Amino acid sequence: MRATIAWWDLAGSGQTIDSLRAQLRAEGVEPWTQVHGLRLKFWISDQETNRWGAVMLWDSTADPAAPLPPNRATELIGYPPTERMATDVEAVVEGFHSESAEPGLAFEPAGRLS
Repeated sequence: MRATIAWWDLAGSGQTIDSLRAQLRAEGVEPWTQVHGLRLKFWISDQETNRWGAVMLWDSTADPAAPLPPNRATELIGYPPTERMATDVEAVVEGFHSESAEPGLAFEPAGRLS
C-alpha cells in the first residue's frame, strides 16, 4: 500500500478552514467514492497553524496515472499543496470500536463548527 499526504498553508489564500469545510460538506466527498484503488481518504485541518489537507491510502496496485476527481482544494485555495508526500505503508490496523465511523467536523451541526 501507499499513502499520500497533502497540506496547504492557508496564509496566502482567501479560503479558511470553515469555507473549505463547507465546500467539502456540499460537494467534496462524493466524487472520491468511485476512485479505483483508493482505500481511504480523510481530510484534515489544524486551526492553530491554519492548515488544510488530506491523507489518502491506496492499494499497491492502484494506477498513479489514473484520472482523479478535480482537485477542488487547489482550485479554491488558489495554489497547489504547500507540502506533498507519498510513502509506502508498512502496516495498517483498525482498532476495536463499537460504533460506525463519525463523519467528521464538516458534517457536524452548524453550532459545532469552528
